[in-house]
Amino acid sequence: MKITSRDNSLLRHARAVRDGKIDESIFIEGLRLCEEALRSGLRLEAVISSDHLSKKDRAAKLIDKLESQSEKSALVSEKLLESISYTRTPQGIVVIAARPTTGEDEFTERQPSKPLLVVLHGLNNPVNVGAILRTAEAAGATGVITTANTADPFSPKALRGAMGSAFRLPIWSNGKYPTVLEWCRKQSIQTICADAEASHSYTAIDWQRPSALIVGPESTGLSAEEMKLADIAARIPMKGSTESLNVAVAAGIFLYEANRQR
Repeated sequence: MKITSRDNSLLRHARAVRDGKIDESIFIEGLRLCEEALRSGLRLEAVISSDHLSKKDRAAKLIDKLESQSEKSALVSEKLLESISYTRTPQGIVVIAARPTTGEDEFTERQPSKPLLVVLHGLNNPVNVGAILRTAEAAGATGVITTANTADPFSPKALRGAMGSAFRLPIWSNGKYPTVLEWCRKQSIQTICADAEASHSYTAIDWQRPSALIVGPESTGLSAEEMKLADIAARIPMKGSTESLNVAVAAGIFLYEANRQR
């Protein structure tokens, strides 16, 4: 297969997006995730597929749809596709898309009268960020806010964990923690932080009110000062010698209780 200079330029651009060097674009890999990107109406900048994958019926139909919506496209060898892949087992297709808008104003406009939000503060594992996004959508959350020191919800690892939820949920990225909590107060949204030592159980919270669940770093959780800024602290009762739960699991328990009450 002959590779043109245009293809090489596109591959270099894709690597730069993959490595987080181009803030305006996101790197999407795999048939399922590319399908979700198309369905979610993202602005597609480029689609790069392998000649091997393009010979499969289902994949060929998706590639045709993606190419019809994309500004650029390239068909390359399996080896070249592997050179830009983020995964150990490349799936034969990569899409570069414009990063969804994640500012405060756009986020506020998309909130209903009784929001259920998740605030991710200081989570550095993109796998956990992706898992929480996926659970948040499934549990009926209306948006997710990430603070400035939280892993990018649109990084390749987070996107794989979210499985399309990042494309659909309103997201406010890189907010400052005190600013986010002040915004919640102005919107009359109660803020609930997860704390293993809290006196209130998560089931005792009135989740029917406009609410924002706050979860902190995987290793340390929220600091005492950060918890004081929230309205309520709530715990998940645990038996045995377990000290804490994985942050994504804990967030899921809180959110499904909120969903049950609502």
